[in-house]
Amino acid sequence: MAMSLSVVLCLCLLLCGLCGASARLSSYLSSSGGYSGTSSFMDSDHHHFVPGRSLLGESEHTYKVHEAVPLYANKVGPFPNPSETYQYFDLPFCQPSKGVEHKTEDLGEVLEGDRLVNSAYDVSFRVDKESEALCSKTLNEKDLGKFRQAVKDDYYFQMYYDDLPIWGFIGKTEKILRRGAKPEFRYYLFTHVHFDISYNGDRIIEINVSTDPLRTVDITDGDSATVDFSYSVKWKETTIPYARRMEKYSRHSFLPQHLEIHWFSIINSCVTVLLLTGFLATILMRVLKNDFVKYSREDDAGASDDSEETGWKYIHGDVFRFPASPNLFCAIVGTGTQIFAVSFAIFGLALVGVFYPYNRGALLTACIVLYALTAGIAGYTGGSYYRQMGGTNWVRNVIMTCSLFCGPLLVTFAFLNTVAIAYRSTAALPFGTIVIIIIIWALITFPLTVLGGIAGKNSKTEFYAPVRTTKYPRAVPPLPWYRSTIPQMCMAGFLPFSAIYIELYYIFASVWGHKVYTIYSILFVVFMILLVVTSFITIALTYFQLAVEDHHWWWRSVLCGGSTGFFIYAYTGYYYMFRSDMSGFMQTSFFFGYNLIVCYAFFLMLGTIGFRSSLLFVRHIYRAIKCE
Repeated sequence: MAMSLSVVLCLCLLLCGLCGASARLSSYLSSSGGYSGTSSFMDSDHHHFVPGRSLLGESEHTYKVHEAVPLYANKVGPFPNPSETYQYFDLPFCQPSKGVEHKTEDLGEVLEGDRLVNSAYDVSFRVDKESEALCSKTLNEKDLGKFRQAVKDDYYFQMYYDDLPIWGFIGKTEKILRRGAKPEFRYYLFTHVHFDISYNGDRIIEINVSTDPLRTVDITDGDSATVDFSYSVKWKETTIPYARRMEKYSRHSFLPQHLEIHWFSIINSCVTVLLLTGFLATILMRVLKNDFVKYSREDDAGASDDSEETGWKYIHGDVFRFPASPNLFCAIVGTGTQIFAVSFAIFGLALVGVFYPYNRGALLTACIVLYALTAGIAGYTGGSYYRQMGGTNWVRNVIMTCSLFCGPLLVTFAFLNTVAIAYRSTAALPFGTIVIIIIIWALITFPLTVLGGIAGKNSKTEFYAPVRTTKYPRAVPPLPWYRSTIPQMCMAGFLPFSAIYIELYYIFASVWGHKVYTIYSILFVVFMILLVVTSFITIALTYFQLAVEDHHWWWRSVLCGGSTGFFIYAYTGYYYMFRSDMSGFMQTSFFFGYNLIVCYAFFLMLGTIGFRSSLLFVRHIYRAIKCE
C-alpha cells in the first residue's frame, strides 16, 4: 500500500512539475490584443465584435523602420456560427507571391480551429501606404459564387499582426424595397482594407482594420468579374507602453454599466438563493432537533417500553446497506471527484491571472493537461470506495472509472469531428493532433488511473457506519408519486440552477459567441454558491426520504445532486432558440454535442457532491442516536 501510494505521489509530482513548466511557457506564449473595427463591422449591435485572443503572448519583438512584420491570415466563417470556420484561402483572396506557407501552432491553437498562413499584405514597420495594389483577379462563376455566399452568410475574416488579432467583414448586404415588389438583396464585396496601427518607440501597440464602403464590387449577378484588391496603412505614435497594450481589451470585455448590472444581478440572485437555503436549513434543523429529543426520550424509557420505532430511526438497519451496481456507483464518485479537482485547479489558475483575456486556447490546453494529471484521483477514490463496499472485480472498476467520462466524450468527438471534416472546417482536428491526445490518454491518464485504483484497492480505510446493517432489507412502504426519483430530481435541480442561470448567459456568450469572459472572481463566487446549494438541497431531500422510511438514498443522492446538469442542458436549448443567431447542421451539432458533454461532467461532479454531503449527514444523525 505504502509503496504503491508513494509511486502515485511521485508520478503526480513529476507530472505536475512538467505541467507547471508547460503552463508557465503557455502563459508566456499567450496574450491578447488587437481591436478591429469597420463602419459596417461596428455600427450595429449585431456586428459588435469583441477581439479574440492573441497568438503568442507578449512578444519581445522590436522593429526597425521599414522592417517587415508578418501579417498572418487565420480563418473565415459566418459571424453567427463561431464554430463554423474555414481556412482563409478557401475563399479566392489574393495569395502571396511566394506561395502559401502554414505557421506552426500549439495544441490550444489547433483546438481553437486556428490555421495561420502568410498573407499577401506588406505592412512594414512605420511605413505609410496611401493605396497599395494587392492584386487584380478575374473571378469566374465558381469564385463569384463563393464570395456571394460568404457575403450572404455574413462572413468575417481573422488575421494576426505582431500577435494582435484583427477582424473585418468580407462584404455587405443591402436590402432594396420597392412599392408593390418583393425586397431585393444586393451583395457587395469589400475590395479595400485600411490598417490603422499605433506604435511606441520600436514596438507595436495597437492595430485596427476598416474597410472602405465606397470601394466595393457588386457581385449579385453575373458569371465573371474583374476585381482590384488594394489596401492602405497609416501609422501613428502613442504614449501607451508596451506592457499595458492589453489593458483596454480587458475593459472592453464588459462596459462599466454592464459590469455594474452584472454584479447587481449576481448579488440579487445569490441573496435570494441563500435566504431560501437558510430558511429551509432552519426548518430542517428544528425538525432534526425534535427528532433527537423524541428518540432520546424513547431510549430513556428503557427496554420495558415496547413502543414501535418510526421515522428514519426505524430503518437504521438498512440505511448503510450498500447500493446496487456498486461498480458503476464508485466509478461515478471517482470521476466526479476528479472533475471537481480539475474545476478547482482551473479556477485557481484563472484567479492568479494565468489565463489572459482572449486566450481561450490556453484554457483548453490546461483542461486537457489537468484532466490527465488528476486521473489518479479518480482511480484512487473509485477503488477505495469499491474496496469498502466489498468489491472484487478490480479490472472492471478501473476500466469503468477510466472510460466513464472519456467514453462518451470520444463518441461525441468522433461524430462532431466527422461533421467538421465533411464541411472542410478548421474545427476538424488534424490527425497528428488526435494522435497527441491519444498518447496523452494512453501514457498519462490511463496509467495514473490504474495506479490510483491499485492504491485504493490496497488502502486500509474501512467504511464507517455508526449503526449495524441487518441481514435482510426492509420493504419500502408505498409512497406518493411526488416522492419518486424524477420529481425529487426536478426539485433538487431547480434551486441550484436558479443560483447560476444569470451567469450562464455570459458564459455562453463567451464560449458560443464573440464576447470574452474575464471576471473569474464572479464566476468563482457563483461556483461556490452552486456547491453549497447543491449540498444543502440534497441533504434536505435525503432527510425527507429517510423520514418516510425509504432507505434507498445512495443512488437518489447522486441523481438529485447531479440533476442541475439537466437544467443547464435545457437552458442550452433556450439560448440556441432565443439568444443566438446560430444555424446550420454543423453549428447545431457542435453546440448541442459539446454542451451535452459539459452538462454530463456537471452531472458527475454535482452528483458526487450530493452523495458526499448526504453521506456525512446520514452518518451524523445516526451517530447521535442509540440503536439496538
